[in-house]
Amino acid sequence: MAVSYKKLSHLLIERNMSHSQLQKIVGYSANITTRLKKDEYVSLETIESICNELDCGVDDILNFVIRENDKADRSSEQ
Repeated sequence: MAVSYKKLSHLLIERNMSHSQLQKIVGYSANITTRLKKDEYVSLETIESICNELDCGVDDILNFVIRENDKADRSSEQ
């Protein structure tokens, strides 16, 4: 399974905030911003900091998605 941070992008748009503004407020590096935009691994500590700053829950900024190769793996197991 993979993680998608599209919900975070939508939340930032709703709040008239950019990724770079969030980065400065929360205090993480530009590398983390890039990872969020590419749906790559981000630490739970960073997720927690973002949620605290935005006063939201984890399910408001991310969701889990099934990758195509995960579907193929599940099919071959059955």
